[in-house]
Amino acid sequence: MTGVTDRIVLLAGATSDAGLAAAQALVDAGARVIATGRDRAKLDALADSVPGISTELVDLTDEAAVDELATQVRESIGPVDGILHLVGGFRRGDGIPGQSDVDWDALATSLTALRHVSRAFYPDLVASPAGRLAIVSSTSATKPHRNTANYSTVKAAAEAWTAALASGFAADAPERAAAVIFAVSSLAGLEGTLASRFVDLWSEDAATLNASRHVLSA
Repeated sequence: MTGVTDRIVLLAGATSDAGLAAAQALVDAGARVIATGRDRAKLDALADSVPGISTELVDLTDEAAVDELATQVRESIGPVDGILHLVGGFRRGDGIPGQSDVDWDALATSLTALRHVSRAFYPDLVASPAGRLAIVSSTSATKPHRNTANYSTVKAAAEAWTAALASGFAADAPERAAAVIFAVSSLAGLEGTLASRFVDLWSEDAATLNASRHVLSA
């Protein structure tokens, strides 16, 4: 294990505080960072804050656009070694009747983006000598509440997809790749912790990490 130095890492949905913290931690550790987002102004601000990163304007819910991104990154930078999935959001309603389709559709974009990104970059991760993929989930995925049923269901589905990726890694790159879940009750105030824990994934054994779930707290 040689750490994250010189690894190519994609931040999926990087324009949040968590994206900023992750980008800075990765650059400080010597990684090559590609930050994606849907807002050019926010991506430019991120690039100004963390010199040396690459940015890509892309809608990760668009399958064709993600496939194009994967091809472009391989050709211009190289195959990726890591992905941190940060696409997300939070919505709640008043009990089960308050779990609207509008909220569901908004929340489900995170799962759609995860599926697209992990499929498109899967060959890179299993070919890498140290492939790592991590998502940010919620503790409510395993302890759902009536007021956040939509949100918890999407998070639980994302965890199931990540577990399936772990199964794939175990079959296709058992000593090299790992899929990991970081769960929080709230990410606010834990951005730095998430960033450092993600960087540390390259200092740990892939077979041990794969399919693991870690609850982050202050």
